[in-house]
Amino acid sequence: MSYIKTKDGTEIFYKDWGSGQPIVFHHGWPLSGDDWDAQMLFFVLHGYRVIAHDRRGHGRSAQVSNGHDMDHYAADVAAVTEALDLRDAVHIGHSTGGGEVARYVARYGKNRVAKAILVGAVPPIMLKTQANPEGLPIEVFDGFRNALAANRAQFYRDVAAGPFYGFNRSGAEPMEGVIENWWRQGMNRSAKAHYDGIKAFSETDFTEDLQSITVPTLVMHGDDDQIVPYKNSALLSAKLLKHASLKVYPGFPHGMLTTHADVLNEDLLAFVKS
Repeated sequence: MSYIKTKDGTEIFYKDWGSGQPIVFHHGWPLSGDDWDAQMLFFVLHGYRVIAHDRRGHGRSAQVSNGHDMDHYAADVAAVTEALDLRDAVHIGHSTGGGEVARYVARYGKNRVAKAILVGAVPPIMLKTQANPEGLPIEVFDGFRNALAANRAQFYRDVAAGPFYGFNRSGAEPMEGVIENWWRQGMNRSAKAHYDGIKAFSETDFTEDLQSITVPTLVMHGDDDQIVPYKNSALLSAKLLKHASLKVYPGFPHGMLTTHADVLNEDLLAFVKS
């Protein structure tokens, strides 16, 4: 397996397939690079080089105690892109990974990044504050932490079987393999990283990151996203970005990259080629 070691000694696992223009995939919480299987296979078969890492504490990366914040996440990505000398890259991030993309591109992307894509992403900020009165109250995220600490296995099963993929909606047909794969990824690694990561994805303010990004950026979101409500994320991010394109998908859930991969992959490819 392939690893790089960051400046603080953390081993980060990554997958690197194919050749051509690089596309770097940033996974959501509490998953791993495996969550991008449908996209990585699609793009490698279309002649691209595809790279996906496991965030520190997630997947096959080291279960370190510290550094579970957006600054470290972005620095870890920079270590991977520098080690692989990735240039003219497209960075695609889902959910928490979208925040990671925003911070990485803003701080480290100069001369390396061609385009960015945020899918169901957490920026600008999820938490309700004086500056963000339409955000979610801290009690929502305290509830996540309490549920994780009390029974992580059951909490992850409930998230995957319910709101993440919209399987709790009337008429939806749950896909057991998809639910079990989400649970597998979540349970595979550090409860500490996942617990700390809730603060990282909910309380980090990406406003300045978004404002400083100059590359073309596609913002994609489902309007039935029960995890990251699109009106306080995608719509605001598109306004803050200098060169944004916005696509809102009627009825699509947070996990639309899996449930609607056929639609999303074609739209991703069109933007990458544009």
